[in-house]
Amino acid sequence: MDEGVQKYKSTKSILLQLKDIPVRAEKDDGPEEVACVSNELKRDMGKDTMHLVSYQGEFLKPCPGTKEYICCGYQILNVGTNCPLDCSYCILQTYFNRPNLRVHVNLEEQLGQVFQTIDSDPDKIFRVGTGEFTDSLALDPIIRWSETILRGFSERKNTVLELKTKTANTAGLLGSKYRDRIIVSWSLNSPFISCREEHGAVSLTRRLECARECQSEGFTIGFHFDPIIQHSNWMDEYRKTVDLMDKYIEPEGIIWMSLGSFRFMPALKPIIRRRHPETSILDGEFVLGLDGKMRYFKPIRMELYAFLNELLHQWHPDLGLYLCMESNEVWQESMGWRPETSEGLGNYLDERVRNFFG
Repeated sequence: MDEGVQKYKSTKSILLQLKDIPVRAEKDDGPEEVACVSNELKRDMGKDTMHLVSYQGEFLKPCPGTKEYICCGYQILNVGTNCPLDCSYCILQTYFNRPNLRVHVNLEEQLGQVFQTIDSDPDKIFRVGTGEFTDSLALDPIIRWSETILRGFSERKNTVLELKTKTANTAGLLGSKYRDRIIVSWSLNSPFISCREEHGAVSLTRRLECARECQSEGFTIGFHFDPIIQHSNWMDEYRKTVDLMDKYIEPEGIIWMSLGSFRFMPALKPIIRRRHPETSILDGEFVLGLDGKMRYFKPIRMELYAFLNELLHQWHPDLGLYLCMESNEVWQESMGWRPETSEGLGNYLDERVRNFFG
C-alpha cells in the first residue's frame, strides 16, 4: 500500500479483512496513466497483489469513447483499476501502465465531490458505472464498495449506478437496504467463449442464477454481450445463452442490453498471444478501425449484431438493446434504426432510466 493511506476508513476495513496477508508500505511513483504499451509489466499482471492507493485524479469522468463512433454517454466512477479475473480478451492487459489490483481507498472521502457534480445539474441523467476499469463486484467481499456507494446514488433522482460483473459476489448488494436506481449487470457470452476465454469468471448459469436472485430481491438488472466473438458454430452457441436467459430471467425487468463486437488495440495482440497461447479469439478477420482499434470487418460485425438483435427480440421485444461504439451505418443495417449521434443514443438510454425509475 502507498505511504499515508492508513488514515482512510477503507484502508482500515480492508486490512482487517486481510489480517493474515503480508502488508508493506511503499512510496508511489506517480499517478496511474492510461497508456497503450507493451512491456515487461504485462508479463505479470499482479493479479495476486492488491495495491491500496490514494487516487489523485477525477473520480467521476466520461467513458473514454471516440468521436468516430456513437457513444452512449456513460460516466465512470473510478473506484480502482485492473481486475482479478483473467479474460483472454481483456483490454486492461494493455490499457494501464501499472500492474496489480489498484484500489482507490480515498473513494469514500471523495464521494461528496462526485455527488456535488451530479447535484449541480439536476436536469441531466447521470448513468454511472464502476465496471469500466475493473469488475464491479469481484473484490466487493473485501473492499465492500457496495456498502460505500449505494446509498448516495439510490437517494438521487437524476442518476443511476450500474455494477457490472462476471462474478457471483452479490452478498453485499443483497444485504443492503438500497435498491432504487441501482442496476446490477452481467457480461455474457456464448458458452464456448465463457468456458475457454473468461478465466476466473463464474459460469453463465451461475451468473444468471445471481441475476435472478437480484431481480427477485428488487434490483433492476442489465446484460452486456461484449465482446461478441465470431467462432465455430457461434450462432448455435449464442442461442444457447439466450435459452439460458429465458430459463432464469424475467425480461420485463431488464433495463438495457448492449451489444459490442471484439475489438482491441494493436499492442494487445502480442500480449494475448503470450499470456493466453491457447486462445482462438485472434483467428478472425480484423481491420484497423477509425478509433485505432482492430475490429472485425464491417459485414462480419453487422452479421453478428443482426443475428443477436433478432434472437433477443424473439425472446422479448423491449430489452433496451443498443450497440457499443459503432457507426450509424452498422446501426441501421443490423438494428433497423439509428440514433444519429451520441446524444441521440444517450437520450434513448435516459428514457429507459425514466421509464424504469421515474
